[in-house]
Amino acid sequence: MPRWRTDDLYASLTDPQLERDLNALGQDVQALEALFDTHAVRAGSPVTPGAVDAVLGDLNAVLTRLGRLRAYVYAFVTTDSRDEAAQARMAALTTLSLPLGPLSARLTAWLGGLDDAALTALLEQSAEARAHEHRLRRAAQLARYQMTPPEEDLAARLHPASGGGWGKLHGNVSSTLAGEYRGQRLPVTALRALASDPDAGVREDAYHAEIAAWKTQETVFTACMNGVKGEEGTLATRRGFTDVVAPSLLSNGIDRETLDAMQAAVVRSLPDFRRYFRAKARHLGKTQLDWWDLFAPVGSSDTHWDYAAGEAFVERQFRAYSPALGDFAARAFRERWIDAGPRDGKRSGAFCMKWSGADSRILMNHDPSLDSVSTLAHELGHAYHNVQLAPLDPLQQETPMTLAETASIFCETIIQNAALATAQGAERLYVLETQLMGHAQVVVDIHSRFLFEKAVFERRAGGDLNPSDLNTLMVQAQRDTYGDALDTPHPYMWAVKPHYYGRSFYNYPYTFGLLFGLGLYAQYEQARAQGHETDFQARYDALLAATGQATPLALAARFGIDLHAPDFWEGSLNVIRRQIDAYEATTQG
Repeated sequence: MPRWRTDDLYASLTDPQLERDLNALGQDVQALEALFDTHAVRAGSPVTPGAVDAVLGDLNAVLTRLGRLRAYVYAFVTTDSRDEAAQARMAALTTLSLPLGPLSARLTAWLGGLDDAALTALLEQSAEARAHEHRLRRAAQLARYQMTPPEEDLAARLHPASGGGWGKLHGNVSSTLAGEYRGQRLPVTALRALASDPDAGVREDAYHAEIAAWKTQETVFTACMNGVKGEEGTLATRRGFTDVVAPSLLSNGIDRETLDAMQAAVVRSLPDFRRYFRAKARHLGKTQLDWWDLFAPVGSSDTHWDYAAGEAFVERQFRAYSPALGDFAARAFRERWIDAGPRDGKRSGAFCMKWSGADSRILMNHDPSLDSVSTLAHELGHAYHNVQLAPLDPLQQETPMTLAETASIFCETIIQNAALATAQGAERLYVLETQLMGHAQVVVDIHSRFLFEKAVFERRAGGDLNPSDLNTLMVQAQRDTYGDALDTPHPYMWAVKPHYYGRSFYNYPYTFGLLFGLGLYAQYEQARAQGHETDFQARYDALLAATGQATPLALAARFGIDLHAPDFWEGSLNVIRRQIDAYEATTQG
């Protein structure tokens, strides 16, 4: 399977040009600090058009250089956690970029002090201010939740050695973790991959081997969790947030009413997902699912979903949506944007990152299944989103996670609907299972993660948690969401998921992305039926290009969507309910 290309940026980690660019970044950051001091960029200082033009222009230039360097080094860190040269480069890059955190806080405090009249005047006089209007208006919101400048500076400088350091430790330890399975030692990523094996005995043995592996490092992972959540909880309180969820609402660009409307719809859908789980259990000859059954294959496919077949299918279906999307996929494959196969030391899961210009790089761990092909389409959706954002400055590209999943879910839906359109019998059941297995993770399991993380924050405020505390909270969250449709839970999912060790509540935006993407796709199908698909595609691309320049509420309104209305969320979940109905009918037949 292909590995991504890196030599279009630098020949290697020892390339002299890489060293020169790292040195240049350090000089640029120092010059930026001096510029901020020259223009008195801090809370309470005057905001002039000339200062705004200079500061925003130079900051965007530094972020562009940093983005390329970080992507290049990250390409090595994530594919081989034992690469000491890559780790050293990443450590150096982190140190060089460290002042950008305090500078960002100073910029927010500076711009956030503008009242409406001053902001209006600035927008009239400064082209840079007009180009970054959304960023300026967000600064007013963010500034209300800042500590004093010295405190923000200290928090930013300590983060790499505190919460960031704990997160790095979790990633390094988990990427090299292995367990004993039937007389052989396998990486935990390989053990987790066996969760989709057709043999129930294999799945169960792999589950127990995986649990045992996580247990060997539970003390380390517990320390990581306590460190990350302790820092986040303390800072949230000092910044004046009312609760631990509130900072995520601000960073995700949504209000409490939007989250509450979505979460209430999710809770109402849980009995329907339990219908799916029970139908799957009956098909497997059981009354309840065990954790090792959640990813068990159901149905069968005559299609051999090896990587090459997946590439061909994705490109063909993308082209059926639009020639531009098909050409984009072909270029990504041709120019080797993708690191496809699993291997020892490589990070598990999948992600897409900006590379250079309009290019991206995609990491995945392919296995021969439609689910893996859907993952390929999902990550290519992120890369297509990056293409739409590419003409903009970095500060204009900053997209909240709630909107970051829009294109990925849309592209994944294209693939799955295409696979379902012609499927019959066992093949149809296979495709329905793939769809619902993914939806259940994003709605049911993600909600369990939200409940767990909220409970961890609440308990952590009273002191450190121990491994048994975390296991108990994780199992309770799974009981509250999967209900009696699940017998054996997974108590160590808190150790498995890296999202807990970075940005707080890195979970519900995926649910938002799924339901928002399904809602947009329903509008596309309606437009196509009326012969207006070209108009929809143009508006859709414009939405993707604007995700860093408007709120989710405003962008949704362009498509007639009210995120506060229960009807929208119910409409998207009804799409899934119809799939569950079809699944029940197919398994009973």
